[in-house]
Amino acid sequence: MNFLERIINTLEHYVWSWPEIGGELSFIVIALLGTGVFLTFRLGFIQFRRLGHGIGVTSGKYDDPNEPGDVSHFQALTTALSATVGIGNIAGVAIAIHWGGPGALFWMWVTALLGMAVKYTEVTLAQHYRVVEFPDKDAKAWEGSVSGGPMYYIEKGLGKKWKPLAVFFAGALMITSFLTGNAIQANTVADLVNTEFGLPVWITGLVTAGLVALVIIGGIGRIGKVTAVLAPIMAVIYVTGALVIIVIHYAEVPAAFALIFTEAFNPTAGVAGTGAGVFLLTMMWGVRRGLFSNEAGQGSAPIAHAAAKTDEPVSEGVVALLEPFIDTIVICSMTGLVILTTGVWNQPIPTTMDLGSGDINYVAPDERGVFAGGDAPAEIRVENGVPVYVGSGNRFAWHDVEVESFYLDEGQTQPFTGRIVTNYDDPSTSDEESGVVALDEAGNAHTMLYGDAIETSAPLTSAAFSKGLGKIGLGGLGNFIVLISVLLFAISTSISWSYYGDRCANYLFGKKGILPYKAVFVLMHFVGAITSLTAIWVLGDVALGLVTFPNLIALVLLSGVVAKLTKSYFERKPWIENAEVHRRLKEEKRSGKV
Repeated sequence: MNFLERIINTLEHYVWSWPEIGGELSFIVIALLGTGVFLTFRLGFIQFRRLGHGIGVTSGKYDDPNEPGDVSHFQALTTALSATVGIGNIAGVAIAIHWGGPGALFWMWVTALLGMAVKYTEVTLAQHYRVVEFPDKDAKAWEGSVSGGPMYYIEKGLGKKWKPLAVFFAGALMITSFLTGNAIQANTVADLVNTEFGLPVWITGLVTAGLVALVIIGGIGRIGKVTAVLAPIMAVIYVTGALVIIVIHYAEVPAAFALIFTEAFNPTAGVAGTGAGVFLLTMMWGVRRGLFSNEAGQGSAPIAHAAAKTDEPVSEGVVALLEPFIDTIVICSMTGLVILTTGVWNQPIPTTMDLGSGDINYVAPDERGVFAGGDAPAEIRVENGVPVYVGSGNRFAWHDVEVESFYLDEGQTQPFTGRIVTNYDDPSTSDEESGVVALDEAGNAHTMLYGDAIETSAPLTSAAFSKGLGKIGLGGLGNFIVLISVLLFAISTSISWSYYGDRCANYLFGKKGILPYKAVFVLMHFVGAITSLTAIWVLGDVALGLVTFPNLIALVLLSGVVAKLTKSYFERKPWIENAEVHRRLKEEKRSGKV
């Protein structure tokens, strides 16, 4: 496992943090922001000028059910939102603040505003170059009648010579669907349920994998119907809870905004990642988690939007403008404000530390004063609960932050004295290395220690909701809101991402590849639930970075096509005719003629 994690970390280093261009800033960050800026100017700030029209189209008042496609504008949006509004909003924001400091939230906003133009462009292209396959009478529901996305607009828009890039994208996104849109969701649910209730992660994984399997076998039709119900419910539950907390802590809100803006350009208050003005690290984590949250530029959401019932590509493009706004500007901001106003983001909280957990690592200060990862020492001596380090040796950390005291009981009344051995050879097993254990002075082995530690991911957000609502005696409700939101977000994200991957499988292998893909998808959901949190997030980030490159190339090269389609659409105003058709059909339905 250590060898595999070294490979994953090496890949992540070269995808996300090239030392040749600043240490923490990578080419992908430059490419995403640069593409967003380019498309914003190329399309005349489309994300601001046409946001209102996008709301109108989404409302359904321009829907014509006779136009080609599998789902309505609203169902396409909820399917895409179910994939984007998910763990990134709960766990991703917490991770961004944990590593990049409060200023990372500002860079998430920037990514979202620029991402609105990117999302508009990729969805318009997906609609324009999609393939409509009207199925015969023997076709199965899970096959779908529409296929679209970057693999199609790369091949059809740029020409046959670009097909290898289209194939690479489809293959890479299919792999990404197993990880970013699936395994990470299962991992976060299992981690939170284990933290809250102590339920083994494999049980949670089996349950959620079963639920996902029941939905995705029905194809985009069933997925659209489920997400059309799930997306609004989960948004109302989560947003209402967050709003209540923000109102309760209204006095801290101005200070929280001030901290976000000052730390965005002069970071000093990070917990795990930032130190003496590491601006690029803060920016990188904001952009990184912003991309994971709203998926702009990744090329995934266009696959869902390509299934919308319309013959006007731009009409679905303006619907897609809403995604980064709802996902990041609204929901991620609420999560960030809850975490900052309650003050839990940099406060150690009582934590049960499973010594076999992937949340444990070892850190040492580097030349900038930032605690960076290091190799595990053979052992760490602990005297009356306090670890004893020699010189600048690597220190025991939980979520990359040093732990300063250890106890044998959850109430922290019995300080631990003994050794934390990192490669313990358990004489009762045949394993040469049984992992990390704590050996007390009597030689007894302990696999659990307790102490105050910094949380991250969904448990940090859960702690913020619990503390926030605890002010009015509803701390337990705060935990429940995050728990149920994580469960709903994760399942809805997984089922939506399954559709992205099966369209890639259909592109690469034809309809015969769809069912095998779905089977592997369900299996990977379970694997994600039982895998190390750190390893699965890093591997997902690697896949996310790799799949973005070919899509950004296509968006820039085909931006002229989008500009022409946009100009034509807003000059012709076809939505006026559609509104009349929609009105007539409603009247006929009311009168019983249809």
